[in-house]
Amino acid sequence: MHIRPLFLLSLSLLTACGGGGGGGGDGASQIAGSTTGWLVPENEIRDGGPGKDGIPAISSPTFAPLAQQSSGLNALVIGVSFDGDEHAIPHDIMDWHEVLNLTTQTGPTVVSYCPLTGSALHWKGFENDSDATFGVSGLLYNSNLILYDRQTDSNWSQIGIQAIEGTRRSQRPQGLPLVEMTLGAWQEMYPDSLLLSRTTGFSRDYGRYPYGSFRTNTELLFPVDVLDNRLHEKARVLGVFNSSVARAYVIDDLEDTIEVINDDLGGEPIVVVGSATRKFAVAFSRTLADGTELTFLPSSTALPSLIEDQEGNTWDVFGRALTGPREGESLTVTQSHIAYWFAWGAFHKQSEIHNQGS
Repeated sequence: MHIRPLFLLSLSLLTACGGGGGGGGDGASQIAGSTTGWLVPENEIRDGGPGKDGIPAISSPTFAPLAQQSSGLNALVIGVSFDGDEHAIPHDIMDWHEVLNLTTQTGPTVVSYCPLTGSALHWKGFENDSDATFGVSGLLYNSNLILYDRQTDSNWSQIGIQAIEGTRRSQRPQGLPLVEMTLGAWQEMYPDSLLLSRTTGFSRDYGRYPYGSFRTNTELLFPVDVLDNRLHEKARVLGVFNSSVARAYVIDDLEDTIEVINDDLGGEPIVVVGSATRKFAVAFSRTLADGTELTFLPSSTALPSLIEDQEGNTWDVFGRALTGPREGESLTVTQSHIAYWFAWGAFHKQSEIHNQGS
């Protein structure tokens, strides 16, 4: 692995996570002093180049029926559920925008995706704000997206899942369910869902990935605090963590069908479900609110039923019970998300790797 000098990159990289052109590169950012200070070392905050809102967030999204797709089925999408419908958000749109603000019946939410770290998260917004939207700050920490909320101008670390500067410093957002998988897998599970339209109000070449071979090579565009070389830098992992331990599950190491791993994370019973060919993995707590501890197997019924338990319940990829005595209940989503290994390791320096020890 090496850090590619920014001036050698194509001008076509003027996108994504504030990176790829226009200055910044390996040098520390030129940022104004903060009256409240940063929770992370200020000299490790990088200027990605395009500047604040140089990468425009989407705040008025349009969704259309998914319809039957016959091409591009291996492309990745982000899946969320709100207002009674499932919604697919293509990576190829988020590569160019990174932040998607949603207005739902239960309040504002924000979906973020950082192409430099391969990480997507879904947060509940601040419904009492006069402007509850988030934007792209143009800054990076450990090569990862820093969002800002437009109400207070506070800066938020995406993978850190915390405001790291500003009046909301130290606050943590409420996480919401999100999944990532191939479009083909999503279509199998939710053929009647909605798909984010490319009519975003911005002129972008959504059919072109702006980073060349970045997804598969070993190069980083920006340095990270610690680089863990136990896995390929761009291996996609599901990272799961709690107060005592962090663990990474390599998605390509999962079975091609549906693999179910009943595991223990520092004393917390969890289940990890995923598929290498469908390119997804999710994790839930196996302990229910009434204290019942479930054990899971791949579902014997058709998708969207994904897993089943010893009580006869079947559950989907969002952890919702579709059939059985607990129909209508939901599993608790763990603290987890997908990311490139180099990014997960930079934020979780003592992370274990499933089936590889510590």
